[in-house]
Amino acid sequence: MLKKADPPARGGDAPEPPAEPSTFERLRVRHEWLDHLVRAGARYTERHGDHYAAAITYFSILAMFPLLMVGFAGAALFLRGNPEMITQIQAEVTKAVPGDLAATLNEVITSAIRSAGTVGVLGLLIALYSGLGWMGNLREALSEQWGQRDDPPKLVRKLLVDLAALLGLGLALVLSIAVIAIGGLAPKIVEWLGLGGLTWLTPLIVLASVVVSLLASTLVFLWVIARLPREPVTWRSAAKAAVAAAIGFQVINRVMVVYLDGVTNSPTGALFGPVLGLMVFIFTVSRFLLFLTAWAATAKENELALPPEPPPPAVIRTEVTVRGGAGPATTAGLVGAGAVAGLLGGGLLLGGRRSGRRSG
Repeated sequence: MLKKADPPARGGDAPEPPAEPSTFERLRVRHEWLDHLVRAGARYTERHGDHYAAAITYFSILAMFPLLMVGFAGAALFLRGNPEMITQIQAEVTKAVPGDLAATLNEVITSAIRSAGTVGVLGLLIALYSGLGWMGNLREALSEQWGQRDDPPKLVRKLLVDLAALLGLGLALVLSIAVIAIGGLAPKIVEWLGLGGLTWLTPLIVLASVVVSLLASTLVFLWVIARLPREPVTWRSAAKAAVAAAIGFQVINRVMVVYLDGVTNSPTGALFGPVLGLMVFIFTVSRFLLFLTAWAATAKENELALPPEPPPPAVIRTEVTVRGGAGPATTAGLVGAGAVAGLLGGGLLLGGRRSGRRSG
């Protein structure tokens, strides 16, 4: 005999009604932006965002100085006849980091410019090795947030693709710096046009420089979020995240100025301040970038519709009933019934024989 293990509940064992949704759950249903933030936070946590941000920070520290030295050494050779442009580029790069980090970075760039002719092949190889390691970790982190968990490409193809991505990011940074530099020339352009006496142009120039800086940062972050993952995503999917990243980067920069000023005032901070400050700054920016990537990946247009989960399997159990032997009363009844049947059968047999003799 077969039966299902879980019989339907009876009236007395009826399940309790589902609990009422909490206030936060009702707010998530009411406000899409809040639900989107929660989904992004869950994606960031589930896909180990902090661990990847720490890896990016480590490789960024290793790769930053070799890349800056080789990059500015090449720029010094290429722009040898235009030192003002090199100075402008150096100023714009150092503006991207807060506080005392700008002075440290400025010293590295100045040293790279002075040693432009002595970097050589060895420095280029060191920068290439460090840059590829940094780019590989950055791409893996972004791909993880987008949910691209396919098998990684082969080593040679991976190195070539990472090299192309590194060169593309370098080109995007150069274009961004060029845009910022052009925006910084706005006051000189006003003077050349003979409009320097118009005081009302000053706030417009400041506003234009801020807008140009945000536009340049947006272009860089758009390239990072949309093209650095292993499988490129659409520009539309990354556009909002890129704009938020550009604005957030400026906010982080301002906050880090205050934070680093407080850290470097202590004796330990005075000794390790630049290095610790650089690590904290890169780690904060990396976490922010990965969170925004998770935010872009969890948008409605990017979420894949998962098939409904199948119902739990029915557990079929066989019910075996083992019956015992007949009791004493039953046995006596059966024996008595057999004896009566035997007597009746014997009487009928004898009667039949006598009737046969008489007729004979």
